[in-house]
Amino acid sequence: MNVQTRVSFDHCVIASNDLDRTDAFYRAVFGAEVSKPMELFRQYRIGAHMINVHGPGLPQKAPPELVARLPVMPGNSDLCFAWKGSSAELLAHLAACDVPVTVGPERREGARGQGTSFYFRDPDGSLLEFIVYDEPTGVPSDAD
Repeated sequence: MNVQTRVSFDHCVIASNDLDRTDAFYRAVFGAEVSKPMELFRQYRIGAHMINVHGPGLPQKAPPELVARLPVMPGNSDLCFAWKGSSAELLAHLAACDVPVTVGPERREGARGQGTSFYFRDPDGSLLEFIVYDEPTGVPSDAD
């Protein structure tokens, strides 16, 4: 049996100091569908994937077997998402959401090969990245 053919990514966890602010950010920037299954807990559905969000105090209230030994803290996540479109469209979208790009464009290796990456932060300071694949060559890069 090839385990790799049976495994795919489903969801990850981030933490937030202010769930309402984080909800608004992920709705605007990622088009996330936000659900609130319980107090201090959110689920952001983005395409076929999901981000679970722990609000302030959730790790202390949750059963210890359901949180990481060292719980995720606001601002300590680092996530990358693929953008289906051009770098120009991505930059226009981030500008419309008032999200400053902190690094990029830069050529990087992603899960599907080379792409052009742009880095920014969520309201708690977690590092976020959009990578653009299949873009024509000639995209500016800090390495060029």
